[in-house]
Amino acid sequence: MNFVANTVLKTRDQTELSVDIEALARARVETDPFPYAIVPGFVKHAALDAIRADFPIVAHPGSFPLSTLSYGPAFRRLIDDLKGDEMQKIVAERLGLDLANRPTTVTVRGQSRAADGKIHTDSKTKLVTVLIYMNDAWESPKGRLRLVRSADNLDDVVAEVPPDEGTLLLFKNQPNAWHGFEPFAGPRRVIQLNWVTDASVVRREESRHRLSAFFKRLFKKPG
Repeated sequence: MNFVANTVLKTRDQTELSVDIEALARARVETDPFPYAIVPGFVKHAALDAIRADFPIVAHPGSFPLSTLSYGPAFRRLIDDLKGDEMQKIVAERLGLDLANRPTTVTVRGQSRAADGKIHTDSKTKLVTVLIYMNDAWESPKGRLRLVRSADNLDDVVAEVPPDEGTLLLFKNQPNAWHGFEPFAGPRRVIQLNWVTDASVVRREESRHRLSAFFKRLFKKPG
């Protein structure tokens, strides 16, 4: 562990956090074909039951900003930890980026539809993507995020991330940061944290997701 990581880890009692910052500081960052790291058990086991109970109910497919959701205090603490200074500094150090003045966005997914999972890269306004999976042990061969080498071959796999409870995926957003998964329809809980280029992105993303959430609820099927 290098000097920056050691400095960060001494700024706060790590037992107070619901996430294992030290595990992220120790994790191997792969660089081929783009920088990424996978950390199973990033959300501490002792915190999982409370977070699971306080997780927002997301009944529709798609991404929902926190401002459109209701959730309990344990989930709120998790989000605070993910957006905290310790997390920011470790992510910046691991990826070799300056994130000190970069704002963040957080969205939550609870359902996957068969149309989801197509290979894509994230928006250029997103500098870093962090995905936190919050599902029980994942049995299906589908719905497992794959990091791949191209836009047209889901089988050209660099790494596969089962969306098991507490698992973290971190990657630097680059033009070749392709990812997707085999179509899966059903519950699939994931929190997405992004460091973005500037505050205008936050406002635009918040507005877009809020509008999308409104129409999803408006056209909710009865029953």
